[in-house]
Amino acid sequence: MDPVLIDAPAIRALDLRPLEIWSTQPLDALLSQGPVLELRFDWPRAKDDPRELPECPEPRLWALRADARYPWLPLLLERDQGSLIRHVALVIPHSFSRSEGLRFNPDALELWVTHRLMLLDDLCQRELGRPMRGNLSQMAAALGYELDRRFWNLLG
Repeated sequence: MDPVLIDAPAIRALDLRPLEIWSTQPLDALLSQGPVLELRFDWPRAKDDPRELPECPEPRLWALRADARYPWLPLLLERDQGSLIRHVALVIPHSFSRSEGLRFNPDALELWVTHRLMLLDDLCQRELGRPMRGNLSQMAAALGYELDRRFWNLLG
């Protein structure tokens, strides 16, 4: 599957049209494809700009809008090339160092993952009539988040 390019004009305008082909599909068709969506951002930075993409406010705002409009997006983002990690870095606080790499704020990650699991569990139950808890658990694990088995019991 070809990567989806998010270019500077789309970022500046908070234009979600690059995701249109995904947003028009039924949820079950989306989820049946698995985590295959790769997002590539084309955001210009000066050569002497030391910031990583998730440290730039404009792409962060675009990602926040996409995250709010399409709560299922993290389930579709591929995990091997870093699209899921990049997306989460765009929407929650983190730090980055050349020696340690990306480090999420643990409280922010826990809140975002927990919220997303609850939201997506409800969405799948409502829209599909079935849970997708295996997929949801795999998404959380890809972010380094260990999910206590009792978590799903709390949600019923």
